[in-house]
Formats: sequence, C-alpha cells, structure tokens
Amino acid sequence: MKETELLAASRHPGCGRAIMAAIEKIATRPWCLMEVCGGQTHAIVAAGIDQALPAGIAMVHGPGCPVCVTPVETVDRALALAAIPGMILCSFGDMLRVPGSVGDLLAARAAGGDVRVVYSPLEAVAIARDNPGREVVFFAIGFETTTPANGMAVLAAEKEGLENFSILVSQVMVPPVLAALMSAGEVEVDGFLAAGHVCTITGLEAYDAFSQKHQVPIVVTGLEVNDILEGIFFLVRMLEDGRAGVENQYARSVRSGGNSRAVTVINAVFTSIDQKWRGLGRIDKSGLGLKRKYHAFDAVRSFGLESLRSEESRECMSGEVLKGVIKPDQCPVFGGRCTPGSPLGATMVSSEGTCAAYYNYRRIADDL
Repeated sequence: MKETELLAASRHPGCGRAIMAAIEKIATRPWCLMEVCGGQTHAIVAAGIDQALPAGIAMVHGPGCPVCVTPVETVDRALALAAIPGMILCSFGDMLRVPGSVGDLLAARAAGGDVRVVYSPLEAVAIARDNPGREVVFFAIGFETTTPANGMAVLAAEKEGLENFSILVSQVMVPPVLAALMSAGEVEVDGFLAAGHVCTITGLEAYDAFSQKHQVPIVVTGLEVNDILEGIFFLVRMLEDGRAGVENQYARSVRSGGNSRAVTVINAVFTSIDQKWRGLGRIDKSGLGLKRKYHAFDAVRSFGLESLRSEESRECMSGEVLKGVIKPDQCPVFGGRCTPGSPLGATMVSSEGTCAAYYNYRRIADDL
C-alpha cells in the first residue's frame, strides 16, 4: 500500500471502531491520559472519544492551547501598546477577544486603536516597511510551532534595518510545563499524548529526556480522530507493558531530529527564560525570550512595559482546567457568567480552548 492509501484507510470510520476495540482488548487497568494540544482536545470532545473509551481509561485535558496560557499581563501590555498614538499592533485573530484585566484587543480597536489581524509575522514586517514613520509591534505568542516564524520576522527586520519593528513575546515550551504538572502532583497522569505539529519542529529529544526522568510514556500523535485513537492505543499498550519512552504515531510528519532549519532559527534568536503561564504561574525555563543581540526588537523593553503587572480573575477557574484538575463544566460560572460571547478566561474564547470545546460540543451532545 502507498502512504497516501494508508492515510486514506486510517481516516475510514471503520478504522476508528477497530482501534477502539483494540484498546478495550488490551486495557486491564485504569489509566489517566492527558493530551497537551488544544486541537486534539477539540477533536476528542467533538468526537466524544473521552466518553467512548473503555471504563477506567480517563482523558484529562492539559495546557495545550497557546492562546489560553498567554498571561493576563501580556494581554494588558498589548492593550497598552495599542493605546499609544500612531502605534500599529499586529496580531493573529485568535488573540483579539482574549480578555485582559481591562478589556480585550477587539475593544481597543473599536476605541480607535490601529489593531490589525495578520496571518504571518512577516506581514507585520511588511507593514513596518510600508509605514516608516510609525511603530509596529507584532504580538508573538505560541508554542514551539510558531517560534521559527517569529524568529524569521526578527531576522528579516534586522536585515532590512527596520528600527520601527518589534515583537511582544509570549513564547512557551511544552516539556517544561509537563515537568511542572508532574511535580505538582495535583493530577496523577499515567501517560501523555504530545502534539505532532510541535514535534515536527522540535523533534523528540526533549520528550525522551522528560520521559526517562519521570518514567512516563509519551506518544506523539496527529490531530485527526483516528490519529488520536491510535495514539491512545500506543499509550495503553506501553502502560500495560510497564514501559516508559516515546513512541511516534505521527511518523508521516515527525522526524526524530525535528526540523533542523527551524531549530537553527530558534536557537539564533531566542534563549530560554522563566515564563509566567496564565492560570499556572511562573515555570522555570519554560519560555523563550529574545537574546541580548535582539533586545532592540523587544517591545516590552522598547516601550517601558517591564513594570506592568496584572492579576488574574479570581472568578475564572481556567487554571484548574488547564492543569486537568477539573473539567470545564465543573466550573460554577461555565455556560452562565462565562460563555464564548462573554468569556471570563481565554479557555472559553480561544478556538483551541478546552472550555470552548465543552461549550460548543458537549452542550450539543447533552441537548440531543
């Protein structure tokens, strides 16, 4: 069979039922599994995978949504930048309705701020080139997947000598947050599903090190339902065999060494830093900040925003959701005070947020 034929076969509904039957056949004990990807979370909840798994196999949802873990104070810094006369603030669209402590970027745009949605950080570089008399800031968020493109934007601006371009950085890394979750011990996770698109960039080395240190299995998987089901099967098989380590279900995209060109850009522009996560607090060496060589492109430094600090909403329990301690519908304000139209936290408004997944899909299922 050719690879394209294999992929087509894996997408057939009957394949999913066969994988589910295989999981049930090998599972002899209860296991708690966590996916760490917002796209996977939405696929799991939309398809009802977590509800259809054999009794005893529980899925908990981890901090896999990059928008959701962007700190409140970083959103507030973006709002402060948008309020500067003449400023052009560029952002991906999914950040516009994420609440800070004093509103969101959509409201800032309605109030007259020049907030523009772009689809690539290089678009923001082009905007800076076309507007030499104005400051342009790109809101650079995400896991390792977005870091190379954000690094390329900095390198492009440096090459062109654009002194009016900078980035507001909130780049985070997956392995350190997994280590923090394991150390906290609030949820006893037996195995992890890792995001294939992240590992396409980074490769598997950091996951191997984490797995061996904590003696926990990890399976790298894709975003499609049958990819996820096969990843769960791999995890359960490893757990039943008593094996730690990393298995790669998403071999059609992920290579052990990752994308060397992308990693070269990351290492050239960024350095690891302690990073604050929304709902999770500060985690050692879990973020990426600009190297000293590129501090001129750091919007926080350029516009004196270092001292801006913000408190998170005490009413919103998104931190507990992100850690897998509770499910969204266990939050008292879920679906009432907090909805996608009026979100208290990023997990309700983001297209990858766990609360949004439960609101959009689980409520539909409950109404049937």
